[in-house]
Amino acid sequence: MNLKKLVATALVLIALAVFPVLSGNPYYIHLVETIMIYAILLFGLDIVVGYTGQVSLGHAGLFGVGAYTAGVLFMKLGLPIFVTAPLAILVTAGFGAILALPALRVSGPYLAMVTLAFGTILQILINEMDFLTNGPMGVKIPKPSLGARPMNEVEYYWLVAVLLVASLIVVHRVLKSHLGRAFEALRDSPIASDCMGVSVYRYKVYAFVISAGFAGLAGCLYSYSEQYISPNTYNFELTILFLLAIIMGGRKTRTGAVLGSAIIVLLPKLLDDIDMFRIVASVLAAAVVIGAGIALARKVSTPRKVAIPVFGTVGLAAFSYCIDTLADWRLSIFGLMILLVVYYLQDGVIGFVRKSMMGSVVRASTVDAHQPATIGADAVAAVHAGDTEEILQLRGILMQFSGLKALNQVDLSVRRGTVHGLIGPNGSGKSTMMNVLTGIYVPTAGSIEYRGMSLAGKTSSQIALAGIARTFQNVQLFGEMSALENVLVGLHHTFRAHIADVGLMSPRYRREERAARERALGMLRFVGLEHAAGEEARNLPYGKQRLLEIARALALDPQVLLLDEPAAGLTAPDIKELVAIIRKVRDHGITVVLIEHHMDVVMSVCDRVSVLDFGQKIAEGKPADIQSNEKVIEAYLGGEAAGQAA
Repeated sequence: MNLKKLVATALVLIALAVFPVLSGNPYYIHLVETIMIYAILLFGLDIVVGYTGQVSLGHAGLFGVGAYTAGVLFMKLGLPIFVTAPLAILVTAGFGAILALPALRVSGPYLAMVTLAFGTILQILINEMDFLTNGPMGVKIPKPSLGARPMNEVEYYWLVAVLLVASLIVVHRVLKSHLGRAFEALRDSPIASDCMGVSVYRYKVYAFVISAGFAGLAGCLYSYSEQYISPNTYNFELTILFLLAIIMGGRKTRTGAVLGSAIIVLLPKLLDDIDMFRIVASVLAAAVVIGAGIALARKVSTPRKVAIPVFGTVGLAAFSYCIDTLADWRLSIFGLMILLVVYYLQDGVIGFVRKSMMGSVVRASTVDAHQPATIGADAVAAVHAGDTEEILQLRGILMQFSGLKALNQVDLSVRRGTVHGLIGPNGSGKSTMMNVLTGIYVPTAGSIEYRGMSLAGKTSSQIALAGIARTFQNVQLFGEMSALENVLVGLHHTFRAHIADVGLMSPRYRREERAARERALGMLRFVGLEHAAGEEARNLPYGKQRLLEIARALALDPQVLLLDEPAAGLTAPDIKELVAIIRKVRDHGITVVLIEHHMDVVMSVCDRVSVLDFGQKIAEGKPADIQSNEKVIEAYLGGEAAGQAA
């Protein structure tokens, strides 16, 4: 952490600590307390919404589970908060798992509907289970005890503040760890995540359970804060507010979660007081105008992009002075403000401020790119085995989509340590073969053996971890992650640390993270990208993105590397660099299966070539033999053209 961030953090913590003393007003203390409690929940919700890209409408229900766990444990057993809080986290995480295991097999609007139904069912159960929850009458719960007496408002505020800071540290560490990279990867490209050994379904469930745990802690704290809980508190409106808070504050940022929490707590209060609304609207308009001016001056935005936010906030400020009361305008103003943020500030308020002030900031690599990696002689693991062993054997592969046979009784044998080319005209079944080999498609018939082991029934992540890595015809990088982080996703399989190790920053986790980062830099050096380690993947030139995919695939320590048209769209110098890298990979003993349309690349690096046409293998042999094969010439040129050529 640099000096500016350290000073800013210290000032925020001091302000947070002294606020109740300086304020002395129980109402304002309680208001800030509620903001902090909601922020804890939003830290967790942002993992699901911001990082994994899922939409959950069930977090109000999980919030209620945490609150009622604390309330019931105190009402029935008289347990103190240091017992009820951990139990609330565990119970709510358990409910999160119950929701996630079936729900996360669907996505999009279907997931939203399932989580909404879950939240509604929880509210009904809380209302109907009189024997446990006291039903509609709710549960009264006093402030936690401090020794022999209950805490006062200021003391409880400090307890919530300490737990907020602890939650912030834990969630920040999780999201900056291998777990956070897995969450972010599966949002950017689920297919690529699976093919990197990161199970999309499993890590969606992990994210949901972790998020539920934070909701449980927030619910527990809320029950002590309000000193009364009832089923009607945890309704659909609350879950929508939580979702809006993430969107309005800004996803993938803890500052955005705190800001979003403040917005949903203060905005309803703000719309009750016309004088306060005028002041806030004027300050907001001034801030947006200044931010837009800075963005235009730094050329990180355009007049068209900033026009609506500027005119919207200035218009809102002007409108506030044209009315005498907010009573008839509260819902309209609230709706327009939400529309403005959601539609025109899609990265939220924090995202808008960051773009205005800093533009596109390159992420910093934590490994010195000028120092050699300390992973032996090379970051790429060498594979030692006999030269004649067949590492891949495909027999009678049939891949049928309704009436179309994309692959029709294809046999293929790939020898260890060779570069095996797979060519054919467009639509011949080459990429389908790649998808069959990596478990994305399950073949209709036939068998696939890898090192004598059947791949039948294995998922893409299991096949990747077994030693088969791939790149994609259309680049599937994790665009919002840096080049180094993309390779670190490929190294996910090297971590043994769990969430407790991450949260506590245990020596095991620190050791694994450091080793992974050093090795990831070595992978980037292997393909010539070490100086772009901190650059976002989406900002790299297209040719460099292709090389980054290869580096990420090599991070899996594969026995077999599948390259799907790696030279597509590359310039001549990039192709020359690609050929050199393929040869280096082969020199490490890694078997390469290469799909390519550039015949000069195929002929220069391949030891053996198989040719597909209309889903069938029509030829196989050495590159020189394939060049003169009549069936191959006919497939590429057509029968009449081939005859004229002869």
